[in-house]
Amino acid sequence: MRLYIGNKNLSSWSMRAWLVCTAFDLPFEEVLVRFSGLDLAENTFTQTMQKLNGNGKVPALVHDDRVIWDSLAICEYLAELFPDQALWPEDRGLRARARSMSAEMHSSFVSLRSKCPMNITADLAHEGQALWSSSAELRQDVQRIEQIWAERPQLEGFLCGNFSIADAFYAPVVCRLKSYQLPVNSSSVQYMNTVLAHPAVQLWIQGAMAETTT
Repeated sequence: MRLYIGNKNLSSWSMRAWLVCTAFDLPFEEVLVRFSGLDLAENTFTQTMQKLNGNGKVPALVHDDRVIWDSLAICEYLAELFPDQALWPEDRGLRARARSMSAEMHSSFVSLRSKCPMNITADLAHEGQALWSSSAELRQDVQRIEQIWAERPQLEGFLCGNFSIADAFYAPVVCRLKSYQLPVNSSSVQYMNTVLAHPAVQLWIQGAMAETTT
């Protein structure tokens, strides 16, 4: 399998699929396609990805001459391909909940995503303070995210017990809240620390830092 991703410092959707592959030790080859200029004629990123996939975006998974695009579709494909790995929780109720919260992340929280684009290595606390004061929509997004996180089975654990696709989907949110220093409660901080300590997340962050220092 080949997983095409964008810059680790910036590409939140790439992060989700990559974390699933890495956290569950799936056999894959990472193909980094760096973001480039805005001019389509000169945009190597767009040209490369459009040859692979019509929407020209990352991530994209290539397996057995199939191209699967969109993070959630990739993760569902991987869950079917490796059914013994429990990418989704084994318990039916927790599995349904994990799918629900992942789908909500996929389709919602527009204000957080648009106003606070992921930039793992940047200190954006000043920008975060201003955005928090001025945007009720942003505060509502974070409030809903905190509500989801607060319902995890154990406060010291992941969203549905063991690390799953759901946690991979919220890991970029953790990085956003950290970079922008948006105010969250102690339970959310505990979950953020749990996610940030996961070995796969640590590897992604190390890759993001390497991008900004080379």
